[in-house]
Amino acid sequence: MTHVVSDACIRCRYTDCVDVCPVDCFRQGANFLVIDPDECIDCAVCIPECPVGAIYAEEDLPEDQRAFVDINADLSRQWQSITRRAGPLPDADDWKDKTGKLAYLER
Repeated sequence: MTHVVSDACIRCRYTDCVDVCPVDCFRQGANFLVIDPDECIDCAVCIPECPVGAIYAEEDLPEDQRAFVDINADLSRQWQSITRRAGPLPDADDWKDKTGKLAYLER
């Protein structure tokens, strides 16, 4: 099993999780982060760091977020690694409590 970044990260892209990852498994897109399932060691230190609760162990992922298992796997092969914390997107606070953001994901 691996950890998965879900819908809550879209249009926020807080990177608090990146600083604590011991294996640099996060990848960054324009408005979303993903976890590379081949790199993740299931340590779970990223989960409490996410200010929007976007990271789940795969087995704990809510049913309506299951598509993000494949999204994380696919995009992690395309996007660049991020190894240091960066600022959130400028309007992250406006988006942090919104749900159903998949349509806003920039691939």
